[in-house]
Amino acid sequence: MLTFAQLCQKVTAHEIETVIVGFTDHYGRLMGKRYDADFFVEDTHKNGTHACDYLLTTDMEMNPTPGYKFANWELGYGDFHLVPDFSTLRQATWINRTALVLCNLQNTQTHAPVEVAPRSVLARQLKNAAEQDFEAFTASELEYYLFNDSYKNANAQNYQNLTPASWYLEDYNLMQGARTEDFHAAARRHLKNSGVPVENSKGEWGRGQHELNVRYAETLTMADRHVVFKQCLKELADQQGISLTFMAKPFSDQAGSSCHIHLSLWQNGRNAFDGQEPLGPVMGSEVFRWFLGGWIAHVYDLMPFYAPTVNSYKRFVDGSWAPTRLAWSHDNRTAGFRVVGSGQSLRIECRIPGADCNPYLAFAASLASGLDGIKNQTEPPACFVGDIYAAAHLPRVPHSLAEATELFANSDFAKQSFGDDVVAHYAHFYRTEAQAYDRSVTDWERKRYFEQI
Repeated sequence: MLTFAQLCQKVTAHEIETVIVGFTDHYGRLMGKRYDADFFVEDTHKNGTHACDYLLTTDMEMNPTPGYKFANWELGYGDFHLVPDFSTLRQATWINRTALVLCNLQNTQTHAPVEVAPRSVLARQLKNAAEQDFEAFTASELEYYLFNDSYKNANAQNYQNLTPASWYLEDYNLMQGARTEDFHAAARRHLKNSGVPVENSKGEWGRGQHELNVRYAETLTMADRHVVFKQCLKELADQQGISLTFMAKPFSDQAGSSCHIHLSLWQNGRNAFDGQEPLGPVMGSEVFRWFLGGWIAHVYDLMPFYAPTVNSYKRFVDGSWAPTRLAWSHDNRTAGFRVVGSGQSLRIECRIPGADCNPYLAFAASLASGLDGIKNQTEPPACFVGDIYAAAHLPRVPHSLAEATELFANSDFAKQSFGDDVVAHYAHFYRTEAQAYDRSVTDWERKRYFEQI
């Protein structure tokens, strides 16, 4: 990480020549501008910059999408203000002589936060936690598939017949991990040197699937690390002529890629989940019990924040390491909510989100749900013991983005937690995403119906 003074020194010494200012769109993609470093330290650092507000209303192909109240053709697609958050300033060591700073989005006239911006959505929930004297700490475990094909070639091949970085299941297998060490050693080094402390990397269950874990942090800091992590790995892969994907389910016959969220609340420097009250086999506090109860109770209300794409829902397959039913258990990887650790390390792991989630929105959903559980003293269900995949009586996660979006759009809890405008904005976004899929003719359809129908 860099202070502004350190940035100025590096610019003067010609060690930094470019400063990237960025923010995430709905999908979690980094958007922004590259600034000449001298201009940034002379002007942009104090005045910020502007970008077109259509960036929070586009589809994946960057087409302006009608139907949004926030920005549209009638309003002329104006600007919002990008205000650098200098706590996020870092040298992006995977890019030559470049620094990166993430921004908050503000209205250009009132300077109020843009409420529908993902970082603003999370900031609102963190403010709610702070008002209750809680500080939230989070970690996200991201999985991804690595391929020997470049992104350009993968696109030319319509993302078919790609060569995975390994050719048999490699979970924890050090021989397979060694085959990708050129990439992963560079990823660990650059993340560490770019202000994203690394714990480890390992092979995952699928062919070419991997996981790289970074240290937990305060929740907004962790969301920022998550975004930098994805950008770094994608750009590193591009530089090496290979590719990776954070799709939730890139192959129907292999495991999906997850974003397991580990979360705990802290007060006065101590884990507020720590306690001596039994909950099943776990000893914890009332705060822990009620937070867990609220988190589980509101999954249906906020499911698109965990699973935001059509592809997300194809990951929820029994026996695939992805959760399919709403239950909690102690150190049980078939559960949607897995309680791990004890005492000061006690935390809740939500295994529902896929690697395609926007971390600001997924973390915000987690906090809003848990804090409501504390407020209303929501009791969790009994601890489940055994194979949750076989427990057909348990409630199942929604089957599709369309189903999840309607639950979200009609949820009183979602509107109370995030506001009517935010819910309407994102409901329109998710409906648009689902409708784009419904209109698409797929390879599966051609293979199935071209001759036989």
